[in-house]
Parts: sequence; structure tokens; C-alpha cells
Amino acid sequence: MRVGRGRGTALASAGLGGALLLSACSGGPAGGGSEAGEDLREVNIALIAWEEAVAVTHMWEAILEEKGYDVTVTEVDVAPAFQGVADGELDLYLDMWLPVTHHEYMERHRDSIESLGSWYDNAVLTLAVPEYVEDVRSIDDLPAHADALGGSIVGIEPDAGLTQVTRDQAMPLYGLDEGFELETSSGAGMMERLDGAIAEERPVVVTLWRPHPAYAQYDLRDLEDPQGGMGGTEGLHSIGRAGFGEDYPELAGWLRDWSMDDDELASLEALTVGPGVDDPEAGAREWLSQNPLFLERTLMDAAEGLEF
Repeated sequence: MRVGRGRGTALASAGLGGALLLSACSGGPAGGGSEAGEDLREVNIALIAWEEAVAVTHMWEAILEEKGYDVTVTEVDVAPAFQGVADGELDLYLDMWLPVTHHEYMERHRDSIESLGSWYDNAVLTLAVPEYVEDVRSIDDLPAHADALGGSIVGIEPDAGLTQVTRDQAMPLYGLDEGFELETSSGAGMMERLDGAIAEERPVVVTLWRPHPAYAQYDLRDLEDPQGGMGGTEGLHSIGRAGFGEDYPELAGWLRDWSMDDDELASLEALTVGPGVDDPEAGAREWLSQNPLFLERTLMDAAEGLEF
């Protein structure tokens, strides 16, 4: 669900470049170095406006602001996010799905990005229906119910990894190409379609992923995937531009030590991208104030004195 941008956020939906990124880029091109092993103080974080990315990006924005960093959050689409990090125009991206969803981007930019490790290990891509769609329990069931579902699978962005996996793997594998069209728009567009269908109790099937706050909002059923067309469980990873660890030795260490479990991520999403939220950074600060043990675990001694 696309949400309003918090303070310090720049919109770069048309791509990266120009004066915005020349001025916002942290310390110049990759490999700029930092003095005496200290972090550069400006950091530009790429944000693709997916729920878990919004939640954790604004969480780190709040943490880093309290630690004295000058944080810019730049909202981009999928391909520009990876390209921006690879080119050194953006410093950091926190929501790379591996080994399936973002595999192509990882292969394309492997030599130009720096891995900062996985922070969540229970992510899945799925096709889902509301619980009231009683006769559809497996992707195998979809062809027999194409008419009732309007011949449509409601998707998200055209270049999203979830879209590629659904279109190129699951649909051919389950014979969905004839009876269904994958309709792409955006995460927000998908949620609007899901909201409308559920309000009228109409059958609908959407591309979805866990973690996602829709599961807290509605009774949804992930369709069984006996042939593995949607891939298995994935990890969510952080990546930096080349030279990130050299320019941000302390921050890189925090990110490598960072992890979240299902309950932590779900409660963070509820405060940052849940219904009625209009200030995700304020929600992140509220969550951080409620979770001092997370801060201590993640930042260790550097968490001392932090207040949210």
C-alpha cells in the first residue's frame, strides 16, 4: 500500500539523476571514504513503496536521525532502485528478496553492490483469495473458476519480481495463460481492487506476499502451490552501493546484525502502513519506543540514550 512520505523523503519516480540526486547522494560516488574510520553523515536510502520496505525504511530513518545522520529517503520503482545503488547514486536499499524474486537484479548488478546480509527469513510470494471464495484452495483450482474470477489475476507493478514469477513461472506451469490475464498496476492498485471486491464479497484472486498487513486486515487464503510455481521461502536482504562498508563502517555493522521475527515485523507494519496511517516515520518512532530490546539487540552499546 503506497503511503504518504515522511520527512526527508524525495520522490524520484521518473528515474534517478539530475540535481536532486547530485545533491542528496551521500558523500559522492562509491569509494569516497570516511575520515578516521567514522561513518559519512549523509545517507540516501532507496524505497520501493511496498509495505515491509516502507516499515523498515522509516524505522531506520528514525534510528539514524537520532544517531545524528542526515537521512534522505528516495522513492523509486524497482529497476531504478537497483540501478541507483549499483551506480552509487543511492547508498542503501533494505528490501531485496532472494533467492527468487530479485534474482535477475542481483545477477545484473552483482559486481556493483555490497551485500549487507539478510534480516528476515520467512518471506513468501503467493496467490491469495478471500476466505469466502470457498472452492478455490489451490492454484490448480483456478482454471475451473476463471469465469467466476473474471479471468483476472490482480497484480502489482509490471517490473516487480512477484509479477515476473507469476507471469513467467506460475501461470504457464498451471495452465493459466488461456483463462486468465495478469493485470498489473501497483501495490496500491492491487489493494484497492482487493478492498472493493471484499466490500461486495465478490470473488477475486491477487498476487500477494508475506509479510503484508493485508493479512491482518482481512481473512485471506494463500492458495496451495503443489508444483512450486511461486517459489519457496525467501530472505529479505539489505544491499549497499560499492564501498558502503568502507564509508559507513558502523552502520554496516548494525545492518549486518539486524534481524526481525514475524511478530516484530507485523507490529511494525501495523503502525507504519496499517489502515489510517498517514505518517509512517511517526509510527516507526512509536514502535521503537515500545521495543527497546530490539534496539539493544541491533545497536548494542550504540542504543544507549536513544529515545523515541
